[in-house]
Amino acid sequence: MSIFGDHQVTQEERYDEMMHDPVQKLIVRLAIPTIISMLVTSIYNMADTFYVSQLNTQASAAVGIIYALSAIIQAFAFMIGMGAGNNIARLLGQQKNDAAAQYVAVAYFTELLVGALIAVLGLIFLEPLVYVLGATDTIAPYAMDYAKYILLAAPFMMCSFGMNNMMRFQGNAMYSMIGITTGGILNIILDPIFIYDFGLGLGIAGAAIATGLSQLISFLILTYLCNHIRSCISIRISNFRPNLRMYVNILHNGLPSLTRQGIASVASIVMNLAAHPYGDAAIAAFSIVNRIVMFMNSAVVGFGQGFQPVCGYNYGAGRYDRVVEAYNFCLRIGFTVLASLCILGFIFADPLITIFRRDDAEVIRIGTMALRMQLVTFSLMAQITMANMFTQTIGYSFRSTVISLLRQGLYLIPLLVILTAAFGLTGLMLATPASDVLSGITAFLITRSIISDFRKRARGEKQLDNMESQL
Repeated sequence: MSIFGDHQVTQEERYDEMMHDPVQKLIVRLAIPTIISMLVTSIYNMADTFYVSQLNTQASAAVGIIYALSAIIQAFAFMIGMGAGNNIARLLGQQKNDAAAQYVAVAYFTELLVGALIAVLGLIFLEPLVYVLGATDTIAPYAMDYAKYILLAAPFMMCSFGMNNMMRFQGNAMYSMIGITTGGILNIILDPIFIYDFGLGLGIAGAAIATGLSQLISFLILTYLCNHIRSCISIRISNFRPNLRMYVNILHNGLPSLTRQGIASVASIVMNLAAHPYGDAAIAAFSIVNRIVMFMNSAVVGFGQGFQPVCGYNYGAGRYDRVVEAYNFCLRIGFTVLASLCILGFIFADPLITIFRRDDAEVIRIGTMALRMQLVTFSLMAQITMANMFTQTIGYSFRSTVISLLRQGLYLIPLLVILTAAFGLTGLMLATPASDVLSGITAFLITRSIISDFRKRARGEKQLDNMESQL
């Protein structure tokens, strides 16, 4: 008997669920574990920032600086994991299980190899790297202490993110949650032990070591689960038979993730550099604000991740009516959740920032103002997030890539330069909400034509079914 009980479903039973269960009920069931995973991940990111911020303002800023490095690692991890996951979901929808198994193995071992390469290169060029990421002379020593352990964990971090995405696309979000949340909870427990004097007293390096160990544990758990769940494709070295066509398919479907995460890293670097004239307090404040808004958006991202396997299976099977129904349902929920959180966050902005750095009045002043400005428009992230996930899952790679570049690339980076030059620190704060408005409108226009086309296809399929039933 399996340690997971006899209730495990087979891949055939999973296919039947995806094709016939009510869409809203199915998405909620798949979204709950992904939302939990996203919330726990955001909480342990906030915990890192909170615990490190108690050391000093420079340490707090260093976490924000190295966020750009973490975003680069995640960019490649998500590109491979989600690129493979999209192919896996569609192949399972077409009931081509052997081909799907090959994608699982290729993605898994490629993640390990790419992570090892990033670790080696990052450690060799560590000092110039942290300055490129936006560190000042006073922040750089803390940033290097933090970055070296993040780099050592890069192979496991990448593989964990990759398996997380591939398991979700197979409809196994609950088991994915187990690996991710276990690592996240462990990180929260280890942070104070490793950072402060009452434990090991390692300072900011302790936070990075806690993160690295937590990622290793998540990696081991997810690898075990992948090979012991009946509804999950096992990882087999014999299936590691990569070819150019597979990598092109992974890149085609994963490019939006690479651009989304990669441009987030670039935008973070640009923001850090733009904040230099306003001191370490400004860099620390924006780092804290970034963690708070990431936490708020994590529930919507988790809900969207529950949508993706439903979308992938049904698109692969030609059930366009279910794809449209699922997308509209997730969009409504996303707007409602974010609007509610934005109202609360706006009201309690000052105490939220104070929790992280109560001893630095300048960090609190800048952070409170920046947070409130962002929250005025942040509910538009529901449109941007869902449009990106939708177009990526159905294989509209170019349009998904464009949406990925909008908020933190095509709009934000020019706005950072223009508005900061014109209005100083206030312009730096205004750049993100201005980008949200422009990105939300553009994402809506891009997806509107696709939804209209899917509705026409669904009506055509229904008419054909009626004709066949009459015959």
